[in-house]
Amino acid sequence: MGKEPKVLAIILAGGEGKRLYPLTLDRVKSAVPFGGAYRIIDFVLSNFVNSGYSRIKVLTQYKSHSLNTHLSRGWRLSTLLDEYVDPVPAQMRRGPHWFQGTGDAVYQNLNLILDENPDLVCVFSGDHIFKMDIQQMVQEHLDTGLPVSVSAIPVPIDEASSFGVIRIDEEWRALSFQEKPREPEPMPDNPGLCLASMGNYLFDARFLIEILSRDADNPDSSHDFGKDILPALAMEKKIHVYDFSRNTFPGMQETEKGYWRDIGQIDAYWQANMDLVAVSPVFNLYNPEWVIRTYRPQVPPAKFVFADEANRRVGIATDSIVSGGCIISGGHIDRTILSTGVRINSYSKVSESILFHDVEVGRYARVRRAIVEKGVKIPPHTVIGFDLEEDSGRFHVSTGGVVVVTPGDFTRVAKETV
Repeated sequence: MGKEPKVLAIILAGGEGKRLYPLTLDRVKSAVPFGGAYRIIDFVLSNFVNSGYSRIKVLTQYKSHSLNTHLSRGWRLSTLLDEYVDPVPAQMRRGPHWFQGTGDAVYQNLNLILDENPDLVCVFSGDHIFKMDIQQMVQEHLDTGLPVSVSAIPVPIDEASSFGVIRIDEEWRALSFQEKPREPEPMPDNPGLCLASMGNYLFDARFLIEILSRDADNPDSSHDFGKDILPALAMEKKIHVYDFSRNTFPGMQETEKGYWRDIGQIDAYWQANMDLVAVSPVFNLYNPEWVIRTYRPQVPPAKFVFADEANRRVGIATDSIVSGGCIISGGHIDRTILSTGVRINSYSKVSESILFHDVEVGRYARVRRAIVEKGVKIPPHTVIGFDLEEDSGRFHVSTGGVVVVTPGDFTRVAKETV
């Protein structure tokens, strides 16, 4: 049995996430709350730790304070065992400029690889929702003998223009890699699907240093893995494509096989959260064999009060996720996710919504298909999500009809009505 390779994980977590605005107004995309108790980055970090890889560098750039705070409070691994999750801010080590692309982000931090001296480097995106036993990808990478592996999954052809699309041969070697093509090339055996890159890459360490140095000297490159580096390597037939739909992990349910979500848009983010509150969820947070880890604040348990059925003043939650510190005080939530410290006051009704930390919903308010930002106080009798034409004048409304409510919205409305 051969020696286990030394693996360094690099998480790309500096993306601005413009399509998730206004959730990314004050935080980086990977720090956006998800599923009540988590941040988006918790999923990729949990995958690495659960897979036995605990040397992790997180590259940050855009509005990283919230992310850095979360990592410092919740992701302290054992230094005694040389385990760490280290946030690495953009340092302009290669000149007076920020990261020019995903490849440049790693190139500007080559010192991390040189100092650690790993055999393999995993470069993974920090803003996707999925579970993955990364050991299986590592083993297949070693078996192929190729210097690069890219994880991929079939997606409907009408959605493929949002991804890197890969064409492969019979041995799953990449023949071409096109970033967000206008006319995606379908899979040979299924014209309705394309093979899409998940933004998760595995490199032989020395090869990664070589190709990034070569790309940095190319004035015509945008220094991005998807746009420049991987397309060139596909032409050289140096990329193995790892079929994520075959990945398994302990305690996996059949519905979770191949589950991966790029939640880069408000509607996709909302839908991925709604996946969690189904009676039989396609993505299960309650698997003790593959724990999703996060920072847990010190808060009391959730509480449900009032049982005055005669006056319809009952604290109740149906098909919902309720985090610690929440109080359902005579109101009703349905298919809704509450982060820590939310209060639902009497006679109010919230459905199909996501409420961030410390939101308060006033009496008799009605909220439907909404995402409510941290700290928002919804006034009594407010109605949100029932008249999108009216809502669009007060709040941000997505193309799919999801209303996003921020603290400044009610301040602005109050000033306009003075």
